[in-house]
Amino acid sequence: MPPTLASLVQHSALNLTVHAGEDRLRTPVRWVHASELADPVPYMEGGELLLITATTLDAEDPEAMRRYVRRLVDAGVVGLGFALGVNYEDIPEALVAAAREAGLPLLGVPRRTPFLAISKAVSAAIAADQYRAVTEGFEAQRELTRAALTEGPAALLARLAVYVDGWAALYDASGAVVAAAPEWAARRAARLTADVERLRERSAPASAVLGDPAGASGDDRVELQSLGTGRRVRGALAVGTEGALGAAERYAVHSAIALLTLTTERSSELRAAEQRLGSAVLRMLLSGQSDHARAVAGDLYGGLLDAPSRLLIAESAETTPEDPLPSFTETLEAAAARAREAVLAVPDGEGPRLVVLAVDGGAVVGAAEEYAGREAEEAGVFIGLSAPTGPTAVAGAYKQAEQALSVAHRRGRTLVEHEELAAGSILPLLADDAVRAFADGMLRALYEHDTKGRGDLVASLRAWLSRHGQWDAAAADLGVHRHTLRYRMRRVEEILGRSLDDPDVRMELWLALKTTTRAEAAQPPK
Repeated sequence: MPPTLASLVQHSALNLTVHAGEDRLRTPVRWVHASELADPVPYMEGGELLLITATTLDAEDPEAMRRYVRRLVDAGVVGLGFALGVNYEDIPEALVAAAREAGLPLLGVPRRTPFLAISKAVSAAIAADQYRAVTEGFEAQRELTRAALTEGPAALLARLAVYVDGWAALYDASGAVVAAAPEWAARRAARLTADVERLRERSAPASAVLGDPAGASGDDRVELQSLGTGRRVRGALAVGTEGALGAAERYAVHSAIALLTLTTERSSELRAAEQRLGSAVLRMLLSGQSDHARAVAGDLYGGLLDAPSRLLIAESAETTPEDPLPSFTETLEAAAARAREAVLAVPDGEGPRLVVLAVDGGAVVGAAEEYAGREAEEAGVFIGLSAPTGPTAVAGAYKQAEQALSVAHRRGRTLVEHEELAAGSILPLLADDAVRAFADGMLRALYEHDTKGRGDLVASLRAWLSRHGQWDAAAADLGVHRHTLRYRMRRVEEILGRSLDDPDVRMELWLALKTTTRAEAAQPPK
């Protein structure tokens, strides 16, 4: 530990005596300085033990001593050493009273103790403390490295928490707690998620010092350190202690940051290799070679290929200033890591697109749905999700996800599931400008005919199609004779130049009528 006034008083070779400030002797001493200036404050940095002989001081003037001592205290001087038997046989009472009033430790230095001896004692103690800190720091570095290499990040955190006599937590790129030590610290660390999010917005390396935002953990002090060497923050380390870290503890923290950063950077290289392997596996699955894909994947994706899965395709919105897919990918991979769940996530060569194969009903699919719900307006991605599938039907699932993605684009929704399309009506899928233009063009001649008062061909066509060509039923719906309806349908054929006996024509007319009806219903009332 660093030298204190108490350790100097207890030093057998110095023979110092205490005359004031007995309750503040445990204050650390940063340095020793001798000065006979009436005002040495401009040359002080704080934390010094000041030694004087009072050559230029009127040490018997109470008011002068009160001003002198107050300036020293305000400058951060931790103690005053007075030479006995040089200019004064004893310390003047005026100086003793001023020191007691200000709470400044006042030490008597006997004539046989040179000031240089005190300086040497402090220097030796500081050097010993620094050597101890370095030695303990190297030992901590060895222990932390051994833990990181043989047992993983969780073991590293456990040893770090012991070294700093506090707690430690590791966050992933999404800001979620990956591990904490001791176990009770996980709840404390979770309350700092918002602070980790703010740290992620800054380029690595970044740091922050926090108090307890909830006021529920006493006076613990938390240091947040980002992990990563590039522009993107790949994680964060939190260290909580009762007070500021000492030199040895800081060595341990810096070692932990370096080891965890190396781990995350190595993981990024491994992820790149896994991504290349994942692309090959996906191509095999899409070409129907599920057995080859399983053999290539091995243990990396093997569990995923043996269970029902979902295929997800995500694309960036064109209006997004910064590509959100990397952040979305990190969210999915973090969810998979927390759930110990296999996931195949690879970029698609067709522009800014991500293809993901994940366990049906698992954490990754849940994270995608949660992301879409939380960021519906600002997510910047469109997501298409297939129905549950097996490894032999991934090609079909890819088509389903593409179809759902196309609908998500048209509807302006973040996520659309293919099952949702199959369970609903086809008509909402036709609600775009191209389909409405086709419907208007196909029916325009009939509408123009009706506006001139020559008959009600549009309504008659709708009734006849809705009754599947049954003349009597359709005529009854319209309140006209069936011969009138037959005449109107012949006029429809003449005007359109198409035969109603053709099922494709009837289908197109029915969809055109339904499309125009939906468009009219969507118009605001006049």
